[in-house]
Amino acid sequence: MNVLIINASPRKTGVTSALLSEIETAIDPEHSVEAVRIYGLRIKPCIGCLKCRPDKACALPDDDAHLLARKIKEANVLVIGSPVYWGNIPGPLKTFFDRNVTLFEYAEAKSMNYVPTPQLKGKKAFLVITSGSPFPYNLLPSQSGGTARALKTVLRAGGVRIVKTLKVPDSYNFPAKKQKYLENARKIARSI
Repeated sequence: MNVLIINASPRKTGVTSALLSEIETAIDPEHSVEAVRIYGLRIKPCIGCLKCRPDKACALPDDDAHLLARKIKEANVLVIGSPVYWGNIPGPLKTFFDRNVTLFEYAEAKSMNYVPTPQLKGKKAFLVITSGSPFPYNLLPSQSGGTARALKTVLRAGGVRIVKTLKVPDSYNFPAKKQKYLENARKIARSI
């Protein structure tokens, strides 16, 4: 099984990175695992040309948005880790999603009644969301609730089944509850 871990945090040693690293280490070695940091990729923003519609790759010159799209197509399981940015995902991850709408759904707008068709059915996803807000405030739509919504919107459009969402509150005090959350990360790895 191919597992792709996507880290949307800019911090290489932050809470999101620590949890994703724990998952990567704990995944059964019989699986093929690759980890990608969004902040290490070159991805130009979408220019809204619509040349990708209804089912083509992005028309911009090849960059890491095309590369990551191919990796997602090859993966059976996605693990996406994201910090909370204004109740949403960080800009570079959003830029990647904007550039790859047709990776997730086929949508041919020949009439006003078209229904997008998911393109990634059969894939599973696990989400890890870290928030500086303490529990229960981290669950608000302006915090990890909004970040979870944004990720689920894209993944569900693609037909990806979201198996588990780990929402970690109070990341400023992560060391105090580190072992608890690392164990939750290992549980995710064991369920892959």
